[in-house]
Amino acid sequence: MTREEKVAYWLDLADYDVETAEGLFIVKRWLYVGFMCHQVIEKTLKAYWCKTQADDPPYIHNLMQLSVRSGLFEEMSPEQQKTIAQLMPMNIEARYPEYKEQLLKRMTEEFCRQLIDDTKELQKWIKSK
Repeated sequence: MTREEKVAYWLDLADYDVETAEGLFIVKRWLYVGFMCHQVIEKTLKAYWCKTQADDPPYIHNLMQLSVRSGLFEEMSPEQQKTIAQLMPMNIEARYPEYKEQLLKRMTEEFCRQLIDDTKELQKWIKSK
């Protein structure tokens, strides 16, 4: 795959995940709305990595590491950095039952709507880079 094909691959997956997050919001699957928002930013960061780095993105799910190692974190606004921090636990905690109860307590309809909106804004900003 060329670099451009890799970028397109990651962006296509991320765009699909945004639509999935919206669908999960409609059916009130709050836990998985957060998980999909995490996936959107992870895949968009990996697309950015493919566009700007000589090597392939690392096989990690840590949004902080991906954004720092790609050089984007320092360019992010405090609000964008806050979105990264909010999304960080969504990947791990959504997968393990012992964390689900704790996570579900904060996953309200209002929180999830804001999370999707913030995710879309951050994704758009990363794509612009």
